[in-house]
Amino acid sequence: MDQRKNFDEPIYLALAGEVPYRTVVSLRPGLCGNAHLVVTESDTALALRSGEVPVLGTPRLVALCEQATCAAVAGQLEPGCTTVASRVQFDHLAPSLVGSNVTAEATLEKTEGRRLVFTVSALDDSGLLGAGRITRVIVDTQKFLERSR
Repeated sequence: MDQRKNFDEPIYLALAGEVPYRTVVSLRPGLCGNAHLVVTESDTALALRSGEVPVLGTPRLVALCEQATCAAVAGQLEPGCTTVASRVQFDHLAPSLVGSNVTAEATLEKTEGRRLVFTVSALDDSGLLGAGRITRVIVDTQKFLERSR
């Protein structure tokens, strides 16, 4: 049997920093987080300029779902690391009025190297407001900030 190492294998490329998403992470699917919001005037589509009606705006609802994904991995990452959103797939299904209590829930569905795929949903007292998936990527905070300048 050939004992030579194939340095084109993903593990060696990842170690060399050439395949960034194949880094192994220890987070397990099933981690959950949630976030809560009482809808105010500043959360509306009208205030966010994403629409012309005074109901919870989609950008604010998506941000609440992102907050839930962050809560799901809070305290689980290596020191000096954080996550950043890379993909959002979301259906905003129903309106929510000012004063409504909204809860977003996120569950880590799977990991793909440094990519974390979450299933998210948001509800108010009337029922389901929206649902979808959010993908976040684990990054070294310092390196990420250096590259963003």
